Amino acid sequence: MISVRGLTKRFGSTAVLDGIDLDIAEGERVVVIGPSGTGKSTLLRCLNFLDRPEAGTIEVGETSVDVARATKREILSLRRATAFVFQNYALFANKTAKENIMEALVTVQGRPRDEAERRALEVLAETGLAEKADSYPAALSGGQQQRVGIGRAMAIGAELMLFDEPTSALDPEWVGEVLDLMRRVAEQRQTMLIVTHEMQFAREIADRVIFMEGGRIVEQGPPGQLLEAPRDERLRRFLRRVT
Repeated sequence: MISVRGLTKRFGSTAVLDGIDLDIAEGERVVVIGPSGTGKSTLLRCLNFLDRPEAGTIEVGETSVDVARATKREILSLRRATAFVFQNYALFANKTAKENIMEALVTVQGRPRDEAERRALEVLAETGLAEKADSYPAALSGGQQQRVGIGRAMAIGAELMLFDEPTSALDPEWVGEVLDLMRRVAEQRQTMLIVTHEMQFAREIADRVIFMEGGRIVEQGPPGQLLEAPRDERLRRFLRRVT
C-alpha cells in the first residue's frame, strides 16, 4: 500500500535521509526507533511534504509522486492520503477542540460544516473527550490536547497515519492515556508509521520495528526479534542506552 524508493533529503551538505527504501502493507503498524538526529522525524515529514525531499518516489494507495517533479496537485493528493500527529500537538489556539477537528474536514476535504461537526463530535466521543468539545487548547491538559490531535487525524480517514514522537512533549502522567488511544486506533487495523522512544509500547503495538541511524534503515524486523536479538552493533548500543 505504501512504497518509498530512494528517498533523499539534505540539509546543507548533510544527508538526513540517504536513499530510504520502505514498504508498508495495508493495516501494518511500523515503529521507527533510533538516536536523535538520525532522520526519523524527517522521514515522516517528507512523506507528506512538510519537508520537501530532493529525490525519490512516494506511493500511498493510488497516489504516486516523483518528489523531484511533484506538482502542487500531487502534493495535495499525497497530503489527503496521510494524517500527521505532531509531538507538540499543533492545535489552533483560537479554535475549540471540535473546531480543530473540523478544520481539515472543511478546508481540505470540502465537507459541509454540519457534516464536519457531526464527524468531529463522533471522534471526540471515541477519544473520551466528548465533554471537551467546546474547550480551547489552553483549557486542556497536554494529554487531552494530544488526544484532540490524534482525533483530528482519525477524522480525516487517511490511508496512512504518521505519529512523530506523540508522547515526547507530555508530562509522564499523561503518556498512558495517549498510548491507550493509539492502541485503540491500531486495533482498527489503521496503517500507522510511528516514531517513538517508548520501547515497551513498540513491543506491544508494532508489527515491525525499524532502526534508523545516519539517515539509513540499518535493521528491521518483528519487535521480538529486533529488540531481543539485534544483529547490528549500532542497534545493540542504542538499546543498551534506552533500556
